[in-house]
Amino acid sequence: MKNSRIPTLAMIAIISLICGTAYAQQDTGYHWYTPAWIEGQGFPVAGKYDRLPARAEKTVPPKVWSLSRMSAGLSLRFRTSAPDIMVRYVVSGKQEMPHMPATGASGVDLYSIDPNGEWKWSAGKYSFGDTITYRFSGMSKDVGEYRLYLPLYNTVQWLEIGTKADSIHFLPLRLEQPIVIYGTSIAQGACASRPGLAWANQLERIMDRPLVNLGFAGNGKLDPPVTELLTDIDAKVYVLDCLPNISGLPAAEITEKVLTAVKQIRKMKPATPILLVEHARISGNAAQEAAYEQLLLHGEKQLYLLPAAQLGLDLESTVDGTHPNDIGMQQYAKGYAQVLRQIFNEPVGNINTTIPCRQYRELVRYDWDLRHYTQLRMNKKEAPKVAIIGNSITHFWGGQPAGPIARGTDSWPAGARNMGFGWDRIENVLWRVYHDELDGFEAKKILIMIGTNNLQMNNDAEIIAGLQQLVLAIKARQAKADILLAGILPRVDMAERVAKINKSILQLAGSTQVQFINPGQVLLKADQTPDSTLYTDGLHPNNTGYSKLATYLQPYLK
Repeated sequence: MKNSRIPTLAMIAIISLICGTAYAQQDTGYHWYTPAWIEGQGFPVAGKYDRLPARAEKTVPPKVWSLSRMSAGLSLRFRTSAPDIMVRYVVSGKQEMPHMPATGASGVDLYSIDPNGEWKWSAGKYSFGDTITYRFSGMSKDVGEYRLYLPLYNTVQWLEIGTKADSIHFLPLRLEQPIVIYGTSIAQGACASRPGLAWANQLERIMDRPLVNLGFAGNGKLDPPVTELLTDIDAKVYVLDCLPNISGLPAAEITEKVLTAVKQIRKMKPATPILLVEHARISGNAAQEAAYEQLLLHGEKQLYLLPAAQLGLDLESTVDGTHPNDIGMQQYAKGYAQVLRQIFNEPVGNINTTIPCRQYRELVRYDWDLRHYTQLRMNKKEAPKVAIIGNSITHFWGGQPAGPIARGTDSWPAGARNMGFGWDRIENVLWRVYHDELDGFEAKKILIMIGTNNLQMNNDAEIIAGLQQLVLAIKARQAKADILLAGILPRVDMAERVAKINKSILQLAGSTQVQFINPGQVLLKADQTPDSTLYTDGLHPNNTGYSKLATYLQPYLK
């Protein structure tokens, strides 16, 4: 990943010409781009905006196949600095339904992520005709990431995104294991007023994880051909939310359908969590619970049940007594997130240091997402025995994957994986741990060197709370590793503050049963103040400073 950084305007234009055809339109001044990648597809598909593979047409019920051509749950990820973005596209079906507006059934919805990982919604002006158009104006002039959700209840024939001032750079597909949902019209998105408010799309943003939406209106019936297809996807969890479409069957038949579906998945995916979902106002919950209890009695592991009460629907939550309105969609998403956080062991607190999020504070220097996915690829190719987790102090030191700056390459601990990301705070590392960077392998040593970028925005108690949650998250994923928790390195501008909080980090290490180390002591003078000759800027060590750190760390990382 050497010299990885956000593409310049010229580079973006070249990438877009290769990955998404550009069309210059003299009459409008816009340049138009077709999407290079579609998020949310669990399979290779024939139709660009399909949800099931072409071979499924011969195996799944005809209605399921027809519904799979609708783009529910699909989205586009791209970057641009254009202040105005236009989307134009054509759909094949009716643009609205009696209980669902055109903006929900056939509209698109644009969100963005700011440099600190916070979601923003973009209000667009739209026009529904033979060609549907959305225009989003007054966008940030900085390069940012956008996510465009596609129609929930229609088939997209073609779609283009246009800009005047800058190119569109479509982002490659994410590599984390997806949440896979097999469900009914409620999962497909009825009756959200716009696509981003469908509960599955809200859940995808809350968990910030890929999601495959296999909701089929009126036809989520636990059909074996569909359930078999699920196992083609290497999922983080399989959600079976089909009860509303089979609740009219005899109880014994419902129980048998649930048993068959779970066993079918287990045959191919013996360890992947499966979540069964109950619903209010239907008669099939008891029959599904019977299947759930029977499976547990026979030793089934990683099987979970989401009770209807946890979805929280009330008299204000539906359009027609069954399908959620926007209030109900939000309640669904929160209920799902709560249970999935428990299944994934991803607790979230109420202060920023305990709320996992991404960041794009250094796009001019390196691509945070790309570095994350490079880590995932490297883990699969050659799992590390020693990992050093940190911020730019680690990132710009040495090792692999290489960073845009290398100040102490010769002194980097031999064989250690560099899991430092420039400008990372505790909450960003927590996101990375929650998103698979420590999954699928067993490390021998893990060194945590994080927290300095939180000093200017958090008090000591908030930093310690975040570090505690991070340590516990790492221990849960790397139970056999020796975990080293480092004190924050001295800073020329905050020497007393750092010395004080390091005493609290020492106590935290004791309470969480990990080893505390204090490498920063080698960067101090005899009077215990930071030695400015060992820094480039009072924060980042120079070559000599890194060499001293390496000497200190060597015995701990053997």
